[in-house]
Amino acid sequence: MRSGGRMAELVFFAVPTESDKTLLVWELSSGPTAEDLHHSLFTVFSQFGLLYSVRVFPNAAVARPGFYAIIKFYSARDAHRAQKACHEKHLFQNSPVKVRLGTRHKAVQHQALALNSSQCQELANYYFGFNGWSKRIIKLQDLSDLEERENDDAAVPLQNQSLKFFCALEVVLPFYECRSPGVGMAEEPLEKLEEGPLSFLMKRKTTQKLAIQKAVSDAFQKLVIVVLENGKIAVEYRPCEEITDARTEEELQDLIQISYFSWKQDGQGEEECLSDLSFEEDEFKPPELD
Repeated sequence: MRSGGRMAELVFFAVPTESDKTLLVWELSSGPTAEDLHHSLFTVFSQFGLLYSVRVFPNAAVARPGFYAIIKFYSARDAHRAQKACHEKHLFQNSPVKVRLGTRHKAVQHQALALNSSQCQELANYYFGFNGWSKRIIKLQDLSDLEERENDDAAVPLQNQSLKFFCALEVVLPFYECRSPGVGMAEEPLEKLEEGPLSFLMKRKTTQKLAIQKAVSDAFQKLVIVVLENGKIAVEYRPCEEITDARTEEELQDLIQISYFSWKQDGQGEEECLSDLSFEEDEFKPPELD
């Protein structure tokens, strides 16, 4: 992307899967533990930009003892700088490490996974600053269909009922004069007949919090961070087809039923799944060791 004649990079609030944002680091010493290597790698490579993940794996049985690591950046530009600066350098060990950008077969494609709310906030804090954004809750509605149990022997068993909450909010970036709406739905099953009022209140609070977190993640998905070559930041708002401009409580009220039914059909719980880890060892491999 070009902006005013300068190259600009787009950073999305999504799990980075592109090969130009992934570094493969190998010839790591077998002396330290995997946990120690994780700490050392994070310390070194986080100097070049915000990291999504650092994962350390033991070498294959046919190779000499040691480890290799897969490091993911949110920014391809940061990954390139880290590769050039760290390749064949000693870093934190006596022997040099090797670093290269990840490679992946062109046929391999993965659906973009949304960052969870904590990761979205970490990314927003890094680029916008802690005081550069805020969230405003517009609607937090209880959609639980709990049946009255007093004097009703035919009531639905507690384990078949659940707490449901819907949240509508907006993420506000005042410096960029940008607002992004988001909605989230959360459900928590009530499993035990003997659960008391305190346990019920705790589950209610947890369900409310999860709905808010999902709405925060949804709001950030509509924002794209534009990093200019000179380091300056811009923001692009990309509304989805279902929500084009919903900034008031009245407008978002109409989304409650729509979001509720689409959520039930979708059936997805967490914003992020563990499949992100399953393909890494298969698709990113260190070169054969001599």
